[in-house]
Amino acid sequence: MSLESRINAGIKEAMKAKDDARKRTLRSIKSQILLLKTSGAGGEVTEAQELKLLQKMAKQREESWTTYKEQGRDDLAITEKEELDIIKEFLPKEMSDAELEAALKAIIEQVGASTMRDMGKVMGTATKELAGKADGKKMSTMVRQLLA
Repeated sequence: MSLESRINAGIKEAMKAKDDARKRTLRSIKSQILLLKTSGAGGEVTEAQELKLLQKMAKQREESWTTYKEQGRDDLAITEKEELDIIKEFLPKEMSDAELEAALKAIIEQVGASTMRDMGKVMGTATKELAGKADGKKMSTMVRQLLA
């Protein structure tokens, strides 16, 4: 089942349940998918593109949520947090720290990295292999620790 069909089914369920937050968030995701389809790239939207889109939306919500919390705007922070939680339902489960460390060690060994100069090679491979499974900042920090 494609993301778009899951989103459409979710919108119907949210409308029946009168869940405004869920309906608003799912419509936002649907809107972004439609924009991606009509952006001129042509053809069908791939699973990788959908994943990237969801990650971008989640990151935006998380940044907004943090900003609103810092500024004491709890009313807006609650909305962002609700949307973030709903978007995360459609993202793959993130790796734990132990799993991420093991995967990064394997990538470092595979690439043959030994110093901080090799960080670019490691991050390039890690970003491709672990796309959607780990946060980029978290990966970067862990790679720095492992290469140091």
